[in-house]
Amino acid sequence: MEKNAVAQRIRAFRKLKGYTQNQLAELLGVSIAVLGSIERGTRKPDTRMIQKISNALSIEPEELLPPSGK
Repeated sequence: MEKNAVAQRIRAFRKLKGYTQNQLAELLGVSIAVLGSIERGTRKPDTRMIQKISNALSIEPEELLPPSGK
């Protein structure tokens, strides 16, 4: 469930910033297949990938993570 929330947030921020999957994948240095699987939630991005994505989108890494259920 948590990885789907991260996937949805990555996709939402990518669209908000006006990037296509291809453009963002190029910025990240990964294939469009890797980015697509991350956005679908079938591949869980590691901490380094979260950092790369947040840098490419000019946001804080925490913004990609779902809010903690406190």
